[in-house]
Amino acid sequence: MPSNTAYTAIHLSETQQLTRDAGRLVTRKIWLPKVLYDAIPYFYVAAGFAALFATLYISEWFWVLPHYLLFSVGCLHLGVMVYRRRHQQQSLSQTNSD
Repeated sequence: MPSNTAYTAIHLSETQQLTRDAGRLVTRKIWLPKVLYDAIPYFYVAAGFAALFATLYISEWFWVLPHYLLFSVGCLHLGVMVYRRRHQQQSLSQTNSD
C-alpha cells in the first residue's frame, strides 16, 4: 500500500515557526541604494580608525582596550577586503571586455 506521508502538512510549534522565520530573515537579500552600498567599505574604515583613535583616550585600559583594538582591526580589515573584492571584480570585467 503506497504511503501518503509526503503529502501531509507538517504542523510546527510556535518556537519552530519563529526559528524558521528568523532563518529566512537572515538569509534574505536586502536591497540598498547605490550610495549606501558604495559607502559601506568607507564606513568600516572610518569606524576602525575612530575606534583606534578612541583607545588613546581610555584611562582605564585593562579590559576595554583589547576590545577596542580588536574591533578597530576587524573593521579596518573588513573595509579593506570589501573594497578590494569590489574593485577586483570591476577590474576583471574591464579586462575581459577589452
